[in-house]
Amino acid sequence: MHIAPVLGKLLLTKLTAQQIQAFYAQKLAECQSSTSVHHMHSTLHRVLNKALRLGLVHRNVADLAESPPLKRPMYTTFTPDESRRFLDAIEGDRLEALYVLAITTGMRRGELLALRWRDVDFEQGALHINATLAYVQGSPVFTEPKTDYSRRQVALTVLALDALQAHKARQDEERAACPEWDASFNLIFPNTIGKPMNPSNLVNREFSPLLKRVELPHIRFHDLRHTAATLMLKAGVPAKVVSEMLGHSHVSITLGVYSHVTPDMQQDAALAMNRILSKEK
Repeated sequence: MHIAPVLGKLLLTKLTAQQIQAFYAQKLAECQSSTSVHHMHSTLHRVLNKALRLGLVHRNVADLAESPPLKRPMYTTFTPDESRRFLDAIEGDRLEALYVLAITTGMRRGELLALRWRDVDFEQGALHINATLAYVQGSPVFTEPKTDYSRRQVALTVLALDALQAHKARQDEERAACPEWDASFNLIFPNTIGKPMNPSNLVNREFSPLLKRVELPHIRFHDLRHTAATLMLKAGVPAKVVSEMLGHSHVSITLGVYSHVTPDMQQDAALAMNRILSKEK
């Protein structure tokens, strides 16, 4: 999506470290995050390594290019009280179930919008995540999750299951009343005519106006994912379980991103040890 338009026309044998470095600088100038550029560097490195193994190039020039240093992303999360206010505010909203899933499972926006009804197991209370949705040049594109860890099953709260059941009933009514409804996608969270919802529209037309309307702090949609992780960690859910819920490849990623929570966890651990080891009086 980013690499091909800029470097895709160059022959691998003619690609230089200087061109790669200039590409990184261009992306940073376009306000791409250091994390995104770092992912591009990893992708280029992987592709060139494969070309090296196949004998198509004599060296991996990505080794000579420097990826920008990763900056710890700044994000805002809802407090437990704000999370409860958010849940109260979305009650009855057309996308209530989507918001409930976001704040209780930490799913990514693209994962939520790619969900199909076959992905829900109401009997087991579980959700299967096996695709993500993005819009490329104005057209919806469904892709597989970026890692095997992102392809996962998550357990659902009773709140989420109830919201999904109510959402399904509401959607059945919408479909029956809309002659233009496109049933071929069978999406859980389509737009108003059954087609894939543009992720930007979800934020700009639905989520951000909702926060403003109910006077909650302005956060990014992705911050619902951070809110879910923070709430789970503060509630004592093991970091390994939170990592699996989020689809992180390693628990170290989870602990790194949410390092602000670990001091509280350590304090809770100390208090727990006090209770266990203190002599009864």
